[in-house]
Amino acid sequence: MSMKFEHRTMIENDGMGFGEVNEVGDGFSSAALDFEASRRRRHNAYREVLQSYDELQIRSENLKEAKSKILSYTPGAWMEKVGGMQLTDYDVPKTTSLILIGPKGSGKSSLVNRISKVFEEDKFASERAQVSYSSVGDGTYFLQEYMIPKSSTSFCLYDTRSLSDDPSNNDEILKLWMTKGVRHGDPVIRNSDSPSLRTSMKCKDRWNRFLSSEIRVVNFVIFVVNGISVLKSMDSNDDSETKYSQTLARAFSCPYVSFKDDKPVVVVTHGDLLSLSDRARIRVHLGELLGIPPAKQIFDIAESCDPVTELTITDMLCFCLEHADKNLPRKSWITKKVPTVPLSTYILLLITLGIVIISAYVHHAHIPHVKGAKPHAKLHKASPKLDIHWHKIRHLWLE
Repeated sequence: MSMKFEHRTMIENDGMGFGEVNEVGDGFSSAALDFEASRRRRHNAYREVLQSYDELQIRSENLKEAKSKILSYTPGAWMEKVGGMQLTDYDVPKTTSLILIGPKGSGKSSLVNRISKVFEEDKFASERAQVSYSSVGDGTYFLQEYMIPKSSTSFCLYDTRSLSDDPSNNDEILKLWMTKGVRHGDPVIRNSDSPSLRTSMKCKDRWNRFLSSEIRVVNFVIFVVNGISVLKSMDSNDDSETKYSQTLARAFSCPYVSFKDDKPVVVVTHGDLLSLSDRARIRVHLGELLGIPPAKQIFDIAESCDPVTELTITDMLCFCLEHADKNLPRKSWITKKVPTVPLSTYILLLITLGIVIISAYVHHAHIPHVKGAKPHAKLHKASPKLDIHWHKIRHLWLE
């Protein structure tokens, strides 16, 4: 079945089980009206997501131009000039840093490899990120930096360790990354890690301690989720399954991963193993769960190398880089408050200025204008009272 035919069939049958949308009668209760409004909103979101797949098919013809836009990006180039601010007023990084965050098995490392292949000229190059084959461990234990593409320094991706089942561990590590920055090769150690795991990580880190790399500020966040795990949590009443969505919602709501009102983008992986209807349902569900538009801020990136998938990747990166430039931090000299000067300092300055003025006036008033006069003798003979006043002023100043 073609994608377009499947799309049309789902619209007609309403793949989410909505059925026909009837007019709301006058006899509906308040709760029923709320339910009906929610149902219609979900129905419209579902249709919009399905239509986005068709739009990608059409726009994939312009894939080359979309990729060129990403490749021509430089940090700060897409900044919006608002509030009278100029690019020079912002702290523009040498490299824009995008960090990947997600639960275990979400496919963060695989996503790095797919993104890298889109922009690398050598299509036969080996995969850059180590991908976990089994469910043993958490995959990535050390922060890994990947320039996109390799030869560029415009922006990079940071692969991270999977989110923990303990929300407090996630809050702590997310706060650390977002406030202190990230550095290539740093181990990601949790308070809940066992002594044996800590020892193992220290052994693996034995060479990294002698190397130094730049600490980078995180400029935007990409939240990566496994579409199959989300679908299970949607259709199951089992606590072990629904916990996946709870972990997502808790980590996504961490205030440190958002930039003012801009929330992270979400990438859904493993969609190629699901039907188009299920993929649309997952995006709508995540939109409601996380409070973001499913058709605009949730990207379905499958395990394939077709033009539609590559365009989805470029759209996602475009969104991230635009919002990274939009939220660049201001330079410290602009945000720093003007230091307050104590009142006593002003008084002292005024007194000093007054003494200088009086001293200059007295000196000028007693300069002799007659030839051959002895200036110092005449000054002291002619102004004994002024000398007394001067000594009084000096005495008050010293006090």
